[in-house]
Amino acid sequence: MPRRGLILQTRTHWLLLGLALLCTLILFMYLLECAPQTDGNASLPGVVGESYGKEYYQALLQEQEEHYQTRATSLKRQIAQLKQELQEMSEKMRSLQERKNVGANGIGYQGNKEQAPSDLLEFLHSQIDKAEVSIGAKLPSEYGVIPFESFTLMKVFQLEMGLTRHPEEKPVRKDKRDELVEVIEAGLEVINNPDEDDEQDNEEGPLGEKLIFNENDFVEGYYRTERDKGTQYELFFKKADLMEYRHVTLFRPFGPLMKVKSEMIDITRSIINIIVPLAERTEAFAQFMQNFRDVCIHQDKRIHLTVVYFGKEGLSKVKSILESVTSDSNFHNYTLVSLNEEFNRGRGLNVGARAWDKGEVLMFFCDVDIYFSAEFLNSCRLNAEPGKKVFYPVVFSLYNPAIVYANQDVPPPVEQQLVHKKDSGFWRDFGFGMTCQYRSDFLTIGGFDMEVKGWGGEDVHLYRKYLHGDLMVIRTPVPGLFHLWHEKRCADELTPEQYRMCIQSKAMNEASHSHLGMLVFREEIETHLHKQAYRTNSEAVG
Repeated sequence: MPRRGLILQTRTHWLLLGLALLCTLILFMYLLECAPQTDGNASLPGVVGESYGKEYYQALLQEQEEHYQTRATSLKRQIAQLKQELQEMSEKMRSLQERKNVGANGIGYQGNKEQAPSDLLEFLHSQIDKAEVSIGAKLPSEYGVIPFESFTLMKVFQLEMGLTRHPEEKPVRKDKRDELVEVIEAGLEVINNPDEDDEQDNEEGPLGEKLIFNENDFVEGYYRTERDKGTQYELFFKKADLMEYRHVTLFRPFGPLMKVKSEMIDITRSIINIIVPLAERTEAFAQFMQNFRDVCIHQDKRIHLTVVYFGKEGLSKVKSILESVTSDSNFHNYTLVSLNEEFNRGRGLNVGARAWDKGEVLMFFCDVDIYFSAEFLNSCRLNAEPGKKVFYPVVFSLYNPAIVYANQDVPPPVEQQLVHKKDSGFWRDFGFGMTCQYRSDFLTIGGFDMEVKGWGGEDVHLYRKYLHGDLMVIRTPVPGLFHLWHEKRCADELTPEQYRMCIQSKAMNEASHSHLGMLVFREEIETHLHKQAYRTNSEAVG
């Protein structure tokens, strides 16, 4: 018996020594990773011969520093986990040694039977089953939806701002930074070390080596928390030289992260039918087509455009704009539907959806005042799935440029106005008009309610239909979708409820809280400045 205890003690010492060496090796790798790379021949990034300001290099250095800090935090966490595992293993071996000693001394050992790990796993999986992860939940109204918030490696796009947060910001709180870093690492672990049940093939690099993804391949992610169940994460990865995306769904049931699924998504053949209802507003349509040409024709190249035009006035101008853009770009994938009746957005989208006669297709219901990017179109493809989920992105609505840029002679070009700042715009979380959904789902649910007349309301009715059904509704702010400011007119023919909604929308679209306050107190401010100037002049004369 003493000899057996000696052997066990020897094995314990060797195991502890091995774990200590492994921890030392990880620490050494951490030091190598965080050591600054010096290259005397390396040149600063940028075009040769082009001059860059001091601010550019400061921003570049700050971005690199944040990248290394993120990597260092990740390595520190791994070291801490190894230390914890080492400590737990030491405690287990010590406990086992004590039990052996107690048994050798002839003293009986009685203890509480440990709960089987399978019970814990069963509980955690039950949390996933209760959450809205794999199937949509029936909700009573649009206010019951828990929206996602989106994030990239460096920024978070959030709906709830309050007075201190911004629509787009870097995660300031350490716990939020660590959370997102951990989630991305977990997603990479799932992709690079897949289980047998994962829906992905083992891809190889150009030299036949195993394809390894890293944090630079992370494209975007979404997360939301159901307070009584846990946090859901939807992650998308893509290699720059590959067409397929890797999609990983993770769920934290107020405990360790658990993999829900890992799959490959091929969107190379996914065509989007962009449907735009229109009446008059030919100048706005011309601006829309400029963005359409740059993004859809020159970049994406997997788009069909359907324009449903109401009335006769301006129809010839719209035809001319379409012919001009399409002839210059040799683009012919468009349909123009003319309706000689009063404008009705729901009616136009219904007609546009049914005008497509080539089977299943992903549809993007769009307005003429919307500016979108090529990245948004891919988000549209990634977050809509026939029979399973529809995508309701939250648009960033820009304020009146005449107020935002009042200190400039003229507002800057539209492309320079597309920024996520408090004084430039807001997340239009009360709007449900922009949506990506498959034609079969739209027809199955019955389309738009034709009883709704005039401004607003039809999009909310459709949104509620999906909430009352079994499809999952993906609701999240996206950085590549903007609503351009335009003058609103609230017609007298609207019902009191519609007129109230129209006025509310008009007020919210005009300017930020601070800018509106400056307008309200303009006379008081001017009086104050006049007094200050008078006092200064009096002191100078005296």
